[in-house]
Amino acid sequence: MNHLIIFLSTLLFVYLLTFIIRKLAAKWNFVDKPEERKFHTEPTALMGGLGVLVGIFWGVGIAFIVCKALLPELNSGISYLLGLLLVSMLGLYDDRYGMKPPQKFIIQAVVALIFIIGSGLQGVLYNPFITLPIFLLWMVGLMNALNFLDNMDGISAGIAAILSLAFFSVGIATGNHFLSLFAIIFIAACIGFLIHNFHPAKIFLGDAGSMLIGYTLAVFGIVVVKQIIISSKGIIDFNTLLPVLVLSYAIFDISLVSLTRHRDDRYVFEGGKDHSTHRIGNATGSVRVTAIMVYLINIVVVLASLIIYKTGNPYLTLIVTVIFAGSFLFFGDKLDKIPIVITQNQLKDKASE
Repeated sequence: MNHLIIFLSTLLFVYLLTFIIRKLAAKWNFVDKPEERKFHTEPTALMGGLGVLVGIFWGVGIAFIVCKALLPELNSGISYLLGLLLVSMLGLYDDRYGMKPPQKFIIQAVVALIFIIGSGLQGVLYNPFITLPIFLLWMVGLMNALNFLDNMDGISAGIAAILSLAFFSVGIATGNHFLSLFAIIFIAACIGFLIHNFHPAKIFLGDAGSMLIGYTLAVFGIVVVKQIIISSKGIIDFNTLLPVLVLSYAIFDISLVSLTRHRDDRYVFEGGKDHSTHRIGNATGSVRVTAIMVYLINIVVVLASLIIYKTGNPYLTLIVTVIFAGSFLFFGDKLDKIPIVITQNQLKDKASE
């Protein structure tokens, strides 16, 4: 009942707050204007991530009021919220003024370190010299993967809500209050925003929202790894691959985009219309159908992940992860054959080389 109260109050708060943010974005001209590389055709509000951010803090406040027993570990909670605030501010600055990829990577790495060290997770994989590089790559990679994936109405927020169900379930099953509390708040905030963002979108997440989502999912993944290691009495086995499986679609999309752009000698970090979602959209001819298809893929991934987690068999985790990797390779090969629009910003100037 406490989780339900937190969920409904956060969802309603973000839904109503987003109306106000839409008006403020229009007043301040904080909008995403149509360009060749973008999918929308009308100027659209670009401060949706702010609503999700405020909604998460609102949800935490409600948790203090209704169920102090469900509050997360103090260090992890504070470190998560501090990193959440910083990565959102980074995204808002990038949305307004723009930043070069190396600058963003550095700040993202600092934010990741704040959470990892602030939560005392630097030794989870036995040795900090092993743990820190792996967790840094995981967090920075997912912040950018979800930033890449935020390219069509309803995609990122919808996927985030679906994937967080897996983390919420693990939190409930293991009594991990950090996971159960923050996952249910995050799901509610994403759904409250998604009502405004589903096609035709009235507001976008912006980099502030997409990086916030990537950061949060990465944090949940690390907490699950810690929980798995605790449950196995300190033994690291293939079950620690579970977060990789849960987030496999986001990893697949950024891999598809990066590899095809590099192969075709295009700029990797320039936005375009060549993501998995764009390719599915070109094949289906519908933004809504594309979103629903992507949701269904991720629902299958979540269900498979939860079944595997329930069995606790590390070799089954490895086998299913390999099967999904192979399936995504096959899927990527098929998507690669679908015609796409190559935008001018991705093309390198051959004359100057």
